[in-house]
Amino acid sequence: MLEIFQYSFMIRAFAAGLIIAVIAPIIGVFLIVRRYSLFADTLAHVSLLGIAVGVLTYTNPILTALATSLIGAVGMERLRARTKIYGESILALFLSGSLAIATVIISLAKGFNASLLSFLFGSITTVLTSDLYLIGGLGVVILSTMYLVYKELFFIAFDEEAAKVAGLPVEKLSLLLMILSALTVALSIRIVGVLLIGALMVIPGITAIQFKRSFKQTILLAVIFSLLSVIVGLFLSYYFGLASGGSIAVVAIIFFLSSLLYHPVRS
Repeated sequence: MLEIFQYSFMIRAFAAGLIIAVIAPIIGVFLIVRRYSLFADTLAHVSLLGIAVGVLTYTNPILTALATSLIGAVGMERLRARTKIYGESILALFLSGSLAIATVIISLAKGFNASLLSFLFGSITTVLTSDLYLIGGLGVVILSTMYLVYKELFFIAFDEEAAKVAGLPVEKLSLLLMILSALTVALSIRIVGVLLIGALMVIPGITAIQFKRSFKQTILLAVIFSLLSVIVGLFLSYYFGLASGGSIAVVAIIFFLSSLLYHPVRS
């Protein structure tokens, strides 16, 4: 079974996948607590717009996806904070709008091709050494930032109004969380794919919540479920010729369904 590690592309895939498996659920738990779970899916569709631009202009799609995700995250958070538009309406606006523009650009680029499909559903063979450096570098930045502002993000996630009263810069902290989410989404594209990024960010988190532990323990459990999902998913993807993103998401869903059996026993 370990023959899988004879290939350099699989080593790169596992390295990138494990980094993402740690980052994604940490961000995801904060989004879940703030009832912003669909934000990850919305950013994924915004990043699809960036990928379409990259394919059309022969630019690195990861970089263009990163740029559009950051712009989308800032735009959504600004609208949420400074207008009376409901949060779910803002998400729907950006999701449908970016998907519509991406569809037009894809048609200009002569439609779907193998490269574009790999970004949609994930592909273990497409992780380049340069991608690994980018994922690793930005991964360190994301984790370091989360560590430094953990208490503040915890506060605004559970009670934004109380955080304002306590004098915390709630708007800036919310914007920071959105930016970190955008970075995570863009970095996850190679492994999970645009259409399934939300699954890796959200499903391990809601699985961990079923065990009703403290917030820190919930994050730890979410990371463990995410790591197991990525490892098992990549093995399934390699040995059965499946899309890596779909395999990882299916394993994550199985863990979630299994966690539902735990709650009645504890009750």
